Amino acid sequence: MHNPEVLQWHTWTALAPGPALVVMGAVHGNEVCGAHAIARAFDDLLHGRLVLARGRLTLVPVANPLAFRRNTREGERNLNRRFVPRSDPRDYEDRVTRQLAPVLAAHDALLDLHSFHTPGDPFAMVGPRDNSGPREPFARAREEMALARALGAPRVVEGWLEVYDRAARARGEPPDEEGIGTNEYMRSQGGYAVTLECGQHADPEAIEVAERALHGALAALGLAHVEAPAPFTGPSTRLRDVVLRESPGDRLARDWHSFDAVEAGDVIGVRADGRPVAAPRAGCVLFPYPEAEVGREWFYLATEEPQAQAG
Repeated sequence: MHNPEVLQWHTWTALAPGPALVVMGAVHGNEVCGAHAIARAFDDLLHGRLVLARGRLTLVPVANPLAFRRNTREGERNLNRRFVPRSDPRDYEDRVTRQLAPVLAAHDALLDLHSFHTPGDPFAMVGPRDNSGPREPFARAREEMALARALGAPRVVEGWLEVYDRAARARGEPPDEEGIGTNEYMRSQGGYAVTLECGQHADPEAIEVAERALHGALAALGLAHVEAPAPFTGPSTRLRDVVLRESPGDRLARDWHSFDAVEAGDVIGVRADGRPVAAPRAGCVLFPYPEAEVGREWFYLATEEPQAQAG
C-alpha cells in the first residue's frame, strides 16, 4: 500500500552520456496502467533484463499516492490541471507538485502514462507547435512529435491547452495556471513532453500499451537496446472544440467512444431542457465523459490535421 505522505522515484544513470527521460504513472489515481508498466520496467532494470545504454532514466510509478490509494482520479484536486510549484502549498496536490516539479525540470523529456473513462483506441497527446507566444512558447515541437510517433499508439492528438483555455473562459475563469499540467510545466522548463492515453481504465491491455510505449521511448531516445513498436506515420488529430456539461440532466445522445466519427450537424448530446448539442463540423469525438461534473468538460471535438508535423 502506497503511503500518501511518501513519493517514490528511481533513477538509473549510464556512464555514457545521453538524454534524460522521466516516465510518470498514476498522476490520476484511478489510471493505474502506467504504474503497473513502470513496475515491470523497474523489475527488468533491477534484474538486468533491461539495461540502460546511455543517458538517464527516472521512473515515477505513482505520482499521486493519495488518489492511487483511494482509486480515485484526484486526491484533493486534479494534479494535472495546476502543476505549478508553490512556496506555500494549499492542498495535497500542491505538496506533491512542489516535490515532483524539480524532478521533471532535471530531465529533457517526459512520458506521462494515462488512461480514459470510456472504451477507445490509445493515443498520444502533444503540445503546441513551435511559437513565441505568451501562453506556451515552445521550440522543441519536432522532437516532441518524434517521441509521440515512436510510442506505438495509432493516433497523435494536438492542441490541448488552446482548447482547454476555451473551456476555462466558458466557465468564467481566466486561463492562467488552470490547465497547466505535467506536460505544460515540462515545456516551461525547456524540455518536451508526451501524454499517452493507453486505453480504458480497467482494460488489462492498457498495461501492455504502456509498457510498449515505454520501450518505444527508450529506443527512440537511444537510451536502451529494446524492441520498439512500429512508429505511427499517419496524420495527427487536432482538438477544435470543447463542450461543458451545464446540468445534471444533460445526457449524451449515444454511447460515444473517443475517435467516433461525426458529420456536421450530428447530435452528440441533449441538454436537460431538450436542446440538441450538434457537431459544428465533420470530425470525431474525444474524451466523452457522461458523468462529468456540471461546468466541466463533457466532450471534445477534433478534426484530422492534414499538415501534421513531421517527426
